[in-house]
Amino acid sequence: MPERRDVLTQKIIQQGGIVATNDQAPWGRVADDGTVYVREADGERAVGQYPDATPEEALAYYERKYTELAGQVTLLEQRVKRGASAADVSKAVAHLREALTEPSAVGDVEALRTRVAALDTTVVELTQQQSAEAQAAQAEAIEYRTTLVVEAEELAAQDPARVQWKQVTAAIDDIFARWQKHQQEGPRIPKGEGNELWKRFRAARSTIDAHRKAFYAELDSVHRDARQRKQALVEQAEGLAPKAADGIPAYRGLLEDWKRAGRAGKKYDDALWARFKAAGDVLYSAKSAIVAHDEAEYEGNLEAKLALLDEAESILTMTDRTQARDALISAQQRFDDIGRVPREQVRPVEDRLRKIENHVRKLDDDFWQKNNPERKARSEGLAGQLQDAIAKLELELDAAQASGDKRAIKDAQEALDARRVWLDALGS
Repeated sequence: MPERRDVLTQKIIQQGGIVATNDQAPWGRVADDGTVYVREADGERAVGQYPDATPEEALAYYERKYTELAGQVTLLEQRVKRGASAADVSKAVAHLREALTEPSAVGDVEALRTRVAALDTTVVELTQQQSAEAQAAQAEAIEYRTTLVVEAEELAAQDPARVQWKQVTAAIDDIFARWQKHQQEGPRIPKGEGNELWKRFRAARSTIDAHRKAFYAELDSVHRDARQRKQALVEQAEGLAPKAADGIPAYRGLLEDWKRAGRAGKKYDDALWARFKAAGDVLYSAKSAIVAHDEAEYEGNLEAKLALLDEAESILTMTDRTQARDALISAQQRFDDIGRVPREQVRPVEDRLRKIENHVRKLDDDFWQKNNPERKARSEGLAGQLQDAIAKLELELDAAQASGDKRAIKDAQEALDARRVWLDALGS
């Protein structure tokens, strides 16, 4: 027992008169009165008391306080690595520096102070880096906003009379949507430059709006005039209904006026055209009824004309022009007396009649070719000359044969044969 008291006494002397058991933490101890101390480089510092508890419970409580501080330091270090705002980091460092001045905690407080001091140094570098990044982001944002302004100004500079307003409106709306999205999600830019860019964009958009309103106001005026003209044309077309098929020529004239009237806007154009076309359908329906009636009547005429043509085609075998002409004249008169045939049969029956007429005309032409007085006189004179030439060549041929001159015989025979061919041709 005395030995144990000596050991405790020596420990009290070594630890400044404060009891510390071997199982207490290396960074702190608990005195008999429940006071908790933390060990630091310059000695021990009381951090508080935890009455009505064991030394282990008291130390554990203040060690948890230390763990909380260490967690805050670690969290801040992680935020710095992730690129947290330098201003936020600076505030957090100041808060931790103050919290670590004399913290009520047991642990390696000096190590935490060192880590916080290192973060304080990092804040300067982080501030410089983020400042440079912010300036670069600002410059990029200004450049992007400027491209949007230029796009809008190019749209505003177009000739209002030649642009497609539907496309231009969609384009300026898209530019404005991109402007708003960048303004909400992108970096802030200096107020002066931002205001200047917005003024340019707003001016361009105002110009586009003014041009668009002027264009549609003029278009409305043009549509209104066209609508009035087409309304009048519809009323005139509908007024032709009592004339039935006889009103078609007048309707065609109104249709030409309709084409020149211009556009009244799709909604009105479609409605007015439906009425105008319906008025025309009334006229053409009446004509179709007449045509259908006539076509039925013309079927009988077709049968009569086909029978007549079958009979008249016998003229094609005639060679006497007078007989053929008389027969043709009779056929033509009967052909005309029969009357009209269905429209699709007009060309076939007339082609058959033309064929007969051409045959008779050829008989006349051939006759006059042969009996033309001037041609006949020329032919008779030429025939006499050929006959004289033939007689002379016959004498030459006889003389050549008598002499036995083969070349002379050949030349005389060829010349004689040629004259005889010519003479036959004149006689045909």
